[in-house]
Amino acid sequence: MQPSPFLGELVGTMVLILLGNGVVSNVVLKSTKGESSGWIVITAGWGFAVMIGIFTANAFGSAAAHLNPAVTVGFAVLRQDYSLLASYIPAQLIGAFLGAVLVWLQYLPHWKVTDDAGAKLACFATGPAIRSSGSNFLSEFIATILLIVGVVVIGYAGTSDPEKGGIPSGVTPYLVGMLVWSIGLSLGGTTGYAINPVRDLGPRIAHAILPIPNKGSSDWTYSWIPVMAPILGAIIGGLVLRFFYF
Repeated sequence: MQPSPFLGELVGTMVLILLGNGVVSNVVLKSTKGESSGWIVITAGWGFAVMIGIFTANAFGSAAAHLNPAVTVGFAVLRQDYSLLASYIPAQLIGAFLGAVLVWLQYLPHWKVTDDAGAKLACFATGPAIRSSGSNFLSEFIATILLIVGVVVIGYAGTSDPEKGGIPSGVTPYLVGMLVWSIGLSLGGTTGYAINPVRDLGPRIAHAILPIPNKGSSDWTYSWIPVMAPILGAIIGGLVLRFFYF
C-alpha cells in the first residue's frame, strides 16, 4: 500500500490512541508497573503520543497530520476549504478504533484483575470529574478552541524565517505535543480533555464491543459532549483566527 493522506491519518491516529490510552491503562489498571502513578504521567504520555502520532502520520503520507476531526474542521473553517473532511475524518475514526483494540490486547490480563468498571472505561473514553452537561461541554469547548489556536500559531511560526524569530518546521510536532500536554495539565481535570471527537468515539465503540470482563456501561449518555463540543470549539477557533489573525 502506497503512502497517502488517508493512510497517514489512519495510522497516525492509531498510534496516537495506542500510546495515549495506553498510558491511561498503565496508570489506572491493576497490577501494572505504572499503577497509580497519576495525572502527570497521563498528561505527559498523551503529549508524547501526539508527537509520535504526528511523525507517524507524516511518514505514512499525511503531511498535515491532523489526527483529529476538530483540527480538520478548524483548518477547513480557517481556509474555507472543506475538501479534506470526507477523507480525513473516516480515516481518523478507523485509526482511533484500531488503536483502542491494540490497547485492549496490550493490557489483556489486566482487565480481569481490575474490578472498577469506571477505570476500565477510562482506558478507552473520557468522562467528567463532576457530571454537569453544561459545564462539561464548556470545558471541552474552551480547551478545543485553545488547541486550534495553538496548533495554527505554532504552524504559522514554523513558516517564518528562523533567523527572524520563527521556528524550524521540524520542531512543530514537539511543540504540538507540548501544547496538548499543557492543555491536559491546566484544563484537563474537568473532563479528561478529549479535545478530539474520534479520540473518544472510536475507543468508546471498541469498549462497547470488545469482550472486556465486567466492563459495565460505555456511558453513551455522556458521549455526545466529547464529540460535539470539540467540533463547535474548532469552528469558533477557526472563525476567530480568520477574523483576527489571518
